[in-house]
Amino acid sequence: MNIVCIAWGSLLWKPQGLKLASGWHPGGPPLPLEFARQSDDSPELALVLCERARLAPTYWAYLATTDLDHARAMLGAREKITLERPEWIGSIPAVDGAREDPRVKAWLRARRIDAAVWTAIPPKFDGRNGHVPTADQVVAWLEGCSGEQRAAAEDYIRRTPAHIDTAYRRAIEARLGWRPLREAHVTQRR
Repeated sequence: MNIVCIAWGSLLWKPQGLKLASGWHPGGPPLPLEFARQSDDSPELALVLCERARLAPTYWAYLATTDLDHARAMLGAREKITLERPEWIGSIPAVDGAREDPRVKAWLRARRIDAAVWTAIPPKFDGRNGHVPTADQVVAWLEGCSGEQRAAAEDYIRRTPAHIDTAYRRAIEARLGWRPLREAHVTQRR
């Protein structure tokens, strides 16, 4: 079974324990993405699936495993997703009766790829999972960050590939001037 990981955020430049069998390729399935999750253990405002957002491009890479459970475990470990939240790792084939994302399923079928995993962590703001902030709330929160927290939040947003052009990113650029890094690139296989 060939398995790919679909990504759009920090996995692209710091895959850490995610063992890739290829570099990241553009042309993943378009998915609704937005900068809408305050991270639990880092100062980033993460780019996550957000069904109300417009579709944005994603990347994909083959994983160095042929076992879907192992692929899910690798992604879960990298993303620090606990066993109590298996739904925070999307996959096709889906597990535990989860609904399969038809956009990803069609993309896989068109490319003759057997399976995929991706991060399905929900939006989170002000400590509430599932809460989608407004663009103004996001910008105000970022404006209130200082020191290392502000630097890390800015780095994450600026490293995200420029063509992942979301409504919140435009608001952040307009108010804070945080434009994508020209040198931003995705990590290639080592």
